[in-house]
Amino acid sequence: MTSSPPVPDPGTPPTPVLKYYIEAMAPHHIPAVSAIEKESFSTTWPPSAYRREIERNELAYYVVAKRSSLAGPPRRGRRFPVTGVDSADSEDSLLSRLGRLIRGEARAFSPEEAEELESVVGYTGMWAMVDEAHITTIAVDPAYRGEGVGELLLVALIERSMELAINEVTLECRVSNLVAQALYRKYLFRNMGVRKRYYSDDGEDALIMTTVSLYEDVFQRTFASNRDRLFERLRAG
Repeated sequence: MTSSPPVPDPGTPPTPVLKYYIEAMAPHHIPAVSAIEKESFSTTWPPSAYRREIERNELAYYVVAKRSSLAGPPRRGRRFPVTGVDSADSEDSLLSRLGRLIRGEARAFSPEEAEELESVVGYTGMWAMVDEAHITTIAVDPAYRGEGVGELLLVALIERSMELAINEVTLECRVSNLVAQALYRKYLFRNMGVRKRYYSDDGEDALIMTTVSLYEDVFQRTFASNRDRLFERLRAG
């Protein structure tokens, strides 16, 4: 099994090694996850669904990708209002606060909370079922796509699958999403079939993709090589 940098303790600031790093999804990350999801998909989960997944579903494993100080300045404006700073938190902003409530943004955040949320640039999750892991969702903030964040998330799920002695990883992908399919094939996912009209928003078909066994020599070699190149790419400099 390949080794990986330790997942930072959520209670302590991580020591930057890479521009982006993985952390276990926690309830306080959900506003950022929901914001990225809304910019990535036409249909979305309610925040309560993510809370159930990470707090109650024993089969679930969810993580976020975060931007470290080595990634440079943020690539987008702030999403989350800060208490005492943004006009939406002032006494005469009832309509603004009501609008945030309707959108699921019930309150402004402390500077520390807002900084944490702004650092989240992607997320993913899977269900671990006997000898198969099923990737349920994966998304990257549009401002940070093309930086290797999606691949870093995928690597995190595969590493967790190997820790759990899972034999293969599977997922569904839109037949039109050629960029995602290229990433999955890079990690030896194969086409296994099609789910007709799988996506409820437009009826598009889904391609079923599944890895070869995670313990075949060819997968181990491919995974280690891809992962090493990714980490080199994500190092500062």
